[in-house]
Amino acid sequence: MQSSSHDPASRAPQPGLLIRSSTDADLAAIQSIYEIAVLQGTGTFETEVPDTAEMARRRAEVLGRGLPYLVAERDGQVLGYAYANYFRPRMAYRFFVEDSIYLHPQAQGMGLGRLLLAELVSRCEQAGARQMIAVIGDSANQGSIGVHRALGFEPVGVMKSAGWKFDRWLDVVLMQKTLGQGDQCPPAA
Repeated sequence: MQSSSHDPASRAPQPGLLIRSSTDADLAAIQSIYEIAVLQGTGTFETEVPDTAEMARRRAEVLGRGLPYLVAERDGQVLGYAYANYFRPRMAYRFFVEDSIYLHPQAQGMGLGRLLLAELVSRCEQAGARQMIAVIGDSANQGSIGVHRALGFEPVGVMKSAGWKFDRWLDVVLMQKTLGQGDQCPPAA
C-alpha cells in the first residue's frame, strides 16, 4: 500500500491497495458506493440518493476547507472512500472535524475502513485539526464502532432513537479522538 501517513496502522500489508486523494474521475464510483449505503444501510440517515453532481459539490466543499477526501483503490477500482469535514458549519468548529467512511459491500471486512481512517486521521492532523468525531449511524454498526475504537476513538455518547429509517428507530453513537496537540495550546492562525 502506498500512503503518506506515518501511522503504522495505515501501513498494514494490502497487496495492490492504494490510499490516495480522490480526483474528479472518482466521483462516479464514490456516488455508486454512497447510493448503496443510502438504499441498503443504516450508516447514513440520508434517505434520498444524491446524484454525482451533488457528490461533487460536497467533495468540493471539503477540499475547499483544506480537508482530505480519500479513496481506497485496488487495480484501478475504487473500493471505498473517506473524508473529514467541519462538525458544524460555524467557524468555531473548524478545528473539530467529523469523519465519514464508506466501503463497497464487497470490500467490507478486509481492513480497508481501518486503513482509510488511519490515513484520514494523519492528514487531518497535518491540516491542523485538533479533534475528530465519529457520528456513527445505528448502534448495531459494530464494524464502524470497532474500527474507531481500534484507532483510539473513545465513546462520548449515544443519541437514542435519533433517526427513522427502514421503518425503525436508529441510535447514533458518538466517538471522539484528540488529534495532534488537542486542546493543550491554541491552534495556529
